[in-house]
Amino acid sequence: MRLFIGLDVSLAKTAICVISEHGQIVKEAQVASEPDALVTWVGELDGSIAAIGLEAGPLSQWLHHGLTNTGLDVVLMETRQVKGALKAMPIKTDRRDAEGIARLLHLGWFRPVHCKSISAQEVRAVLGARRAVQQSMIALELSLRGLLRNFGLKVGTISRGRFELRIRELAVGNPMLEAAVEPMLRARSSLRHELAGLERRVRQLAQDDPVCRRLMSMPGIGAVVALTFRSAIDDPARFTSSKKVGPWVGLTPSRNQSGERDVSGGITKAGDVTLRRALCQAATVMMHRGRSTWLRTWAAQIARRRGGKRAMVALARRIGVILHRMWVDDTDFRSEINAPNAA
Repeated sequence: MRLFIGLDVSLAKTAICVISEHGQIVKEAQVASEPDALVTWVGELDGSIAAIGLEAGPLSQWLHHGLTNTGLDVVLMETRQVKGALKAMPIKTDRRDAEGIARLLHLGWFRPVHCKSISAQEVRAVLGARRAVQQSMIALELSLRGLLRNFGLKVGTISRGRFELRIRELAVGNPMLEAAVEPMLRARSSLRHELAGLERRVRQLAQDDPVCRRLMSMPGIGAVVALTFRSAIDDPARFTSSKKVGPWVGLTPSRNQSGERDVSGGITKAGDVTLRRALCQAATVMMHRGRSTWLRTWAAQIARRRGGKRAMVALARRIGVILHRMWVDDTDFRSEINAPNAA
């Protein structure tokens, strides 16, 4: 008897539902969210395991690696699709979610998600730490501006290096304000120091990686964008065509068609949000500050016809396609020729 196993993973416990090839529930349980515990429980089942499915999430890649290393056939299922299917259930519990995942696996109505390698996850951890520290520093700066604005003290436009001096100039002479801003300035200084260390680490990682060095040959692609693209794609061979990168990262128009209704909307925003933002940032830099290339000229023509925002999205999509092709073909970006078939 072929068995389909659905796992609904939470931080401490994982709900398990096993259904047969005929769609009947064979067994249900709840075990610790640990690879060893899951392997032990699955090993006690009678029957042939056709597949094990779990929704992509924070713990899923770690569990996926632990289960696949024992020879089990494990599938990561696309989160948006799973959530959409489970919404049909009037009552939501971990037990019912596990059953829903098992039935999706049994029917084959799911989209598999690539499980990233350990090295890609490590790079994404460094990039995530950099982003978190940067956002914390920006949040502190905004809080300081807002705190002083209540007293009519305006920081104004100022460089990051002179920000601390400007805050002290405005707060001087008011003991209460000085007591309020000093701890925040010390925290900002510490965050700025840590951010500088992470920036050096990111640049070094990009320089040490031959793929990232190749990707950075394109104008507007720096160390952060190159590492983000490399760690998100992970394995370029999983795309049969470079043109599939655009839809995968959510940079293609959405469509809602039914009967006489056929509406094309904004971009789908599916896939990796971090990569989508990085590509949009690279497109913005290329359009406004990058050196003149055939790709920038192409985007400028779209901007004149359709507007700057659409041009930026189109350029971001095309950058993703070209970066993938550069990776696959092992070639640098050529800025002096027009390559109409690149996207």
